[in-house]
Amino acid sequence: MRGGAAPVVLAAALAVTVQGVRSGEGRIVLAVCEEAVYPAGRCAVRVTAPAAEGAVRVIVPDLPPGTYALRVYHDENGNGQLDRNLLGIPWEGFGFGNDAPVRMTPPRFREAAVTVGEGGLETALTLRYWMSP
Repeated sequence: MRGGAAPVVLAAALAVTVQGVRSGEGRIVLAVCEEAVYPAGRCAVRVTAPAAEGAVRVIVPDLPPGTYALRVYHDENGNGQLDRNLLGIPWEGFGFGNDAPVRMTPPRFREAAVTVGEGGLETALTLRYWMSP
């Protein structure tokens, strides 16, 4: 009988610099999404970091190499969600990988996707604030 070792899954770090943070209130929330769940926003990996005016670096350790879309928002009031007005326009800052353009809907997966290799990835994106607090 042959014994076998479990397959080795390599993991790397993803470092995302979130630029354009308007205040040090609340937290920056980064979601790393596989393509199958991206449209619904039910991303398996979610990392937060304290907000700081200007830029915040968010690290996702031990991420298997692959292609992922990035979604981020500035949870200024700390309630764990991206607040919107009655028309659905976000009150808080938000952004996507590659600074993908936003129309009336989130960008497509491939527009917001980055590829994380075995050596990891450093990338940046910029928050958009469409409404004042």
